[in-house]
Amino acid sequence: MFTKQHFSSHDELWEKYKPACPDNFNFSFDVLDAMEPSKTALIHVDDSGTRREYNAGFFQESSSRLANGLVKQGVKKGDRIMLILYRRVEYWTAMLALHRIGALPIPSPSLLTSKDITQRVNYANVSGIICEHSICDRVDTAKPECPGLKLLVQVEGELDQDWTEYQALVESGEPTFARTQDSPGGDDPMVIFFSSGTTGLPKMVLHTFSYPCSHFTTGALWHDLEEGDIHLTLSDTGWAKSVWGKFYGQWMAGAAVFVWDFRGKFEAADLLHIMAENKITTFCAPPTVYRFLVREDLGQYDLSSLRHCTTAGELLNDSVFHAWKEAFNMPIYEGYGQTETTLQVATFPFMEPKPGSIGKPVPGWDIALLDEEGIEVPQGEEGEICIRIDQPVLGLFDSYMDEPEKTASVKTGGWYHTGDKAWADEDGYLWFMGRTDDLIKSSGYRIGPFEVESALVAHDAVIEAAVTGLPDEVRGQLVKASVVLAPGFEGGEELTKELQGFVRDLTAPYKYPRVIEYVVELPKTISGKIKRKEIREADLNKLAKS
Repeated sequence: MFTKQHFSSHDELWEKYKPACPDNFNFSFDVLDAMEPSKTALIHVDDSGTRREYNAGFFQESSSRLANGLVKQGVKKGDRIMLILYRRVEYWTAMLALHRIGALPIPSPSLLTSKDITQRVNYANVSGIICEHSICDRVDTAKPECPGLKLLVQVEGELDQDWTEYQALVESGEPTFARTQDSPGGDDPMVIFFSSGTTGLPKMVLHTFSYPCSHFTTGALWHDLEEGDIHLTLSDTGWAKSVWGKFYGQWMAGAAVFVWDFRGKFEAADLLHIMAENKITTFCAPPTVYRFLVREDLGQYDLSSLRHCTTAGELLNDSVFHAWKEAFNMPIYEGYGQTETTLQVATFPFMEPKPGSIGKPVPGWDIALLDEEGIEVPQGEEGEICIRIDQPVLGLFDSYMDEPEKTASVKTGGWYHTGDKAWADEDGYLWFMGRTDDLIKSSGYRIGPFEVESALVAHDAVIEAAVTGLPDEVRGQLVKASVVLAPGFEGGEELTKELQGFVRDLTAPYKYPRVIEYVVELPKTISGKIKRKEIREADLNKLAKS
């Protein structure tokens, strides 16, 4: 098994490491069932603080029993089953059981409304839902408008009408589920993730059974996992990020997955306490979480067990990087990928991290930055992150489920077009600029919102910021910032001038926000990503009325 000890540089990584996947691979049969039953697989702390450990044998048996129980209920290969389970242990069991059957799990966030559930169930032709009791009423409201929805499985709580009890379903199944010639694997459809929907309706992203193999890179190399590690990725189970950091690659690398099933508002102090008490060794979270963590008195917490930290999802600003490094004598290693991919670009432990850079391309991903004509741009110039697909790419999505035209629009001309912009420096490090739709064109300059947002949140007064373009007759667009202030700060002309000067000093004179709007909160998707499109549309409506 490859670990960081095998590599001394990014060049050596590319020379020696060739990601691959066995024929007819199925994670449940080939990884889970091959694990020593007594090996700790998952450590779970619920919202009340109760800690439980689960070994591989638990998941081997429980997933087999559930698979057999579901088959008795009529679930078959190709069926689409929605999972709405917070961070419950039943999520892992259900995913593994459905992998055995070849039914397609659709992990879904707990924040879905009844309207969301109706839309997704009908859009994805969902035939069954497994969810926890607190969400059943939303499903019941949606069900009359979902004629294809047949099976409802409830986890815990007083059993509602028309629902099947999860535990009874598990107990009804035999403890083994045999692999046969008809068992799914390889290029068969395995899982559907809904995209976050920052620029439109969410898309159904389909991955095949080879997908988990690509996450070995995520776990063993980017997360730097070794046998016996305890890894915590802070993520809801309703999104692809959960399997990036809470499932496939971690178990393949020999680590235990740590799950904190908190409910309600996130509190940084609670997370630090959990990490210290449970001796977390490796940690991954979005930059927003790190921003909250460094505002705490980090000296209060014994995080001596922590040895490696990673981040992805947005830009990490310099001040947070340096504050974390000063507190724990360790950098934060950035990475980049999408729901449609696994880890494409990363800073690995044997590389020098550059704060704000997403790193260098990962082996297996032939990446180029292309202009609008499909020509590779020179060093230092922005281009769209594109992946060469004239050969199969391990970890790249199969298609947008049931939408061949949408798939063809991004897989074209021998490339997969990510829709994300970046530029490369003289060392080959990539610097993310944002979605192609989010770039701001002002006075001939093209400005990525992430860099301006990163500068803003480095100021003590700013908790969150969203940067968009505001139409302007002279400049084409003005840089506008929507800002959420930290407690104790009040928006006004004086603070606006201070923030503008602060951004000018950190970036460039042409990038500072000429308009700053102070808001209570930013519009976000249910995955927590900023909906800049919604801000732009609201501004256009205001201009139309003025």
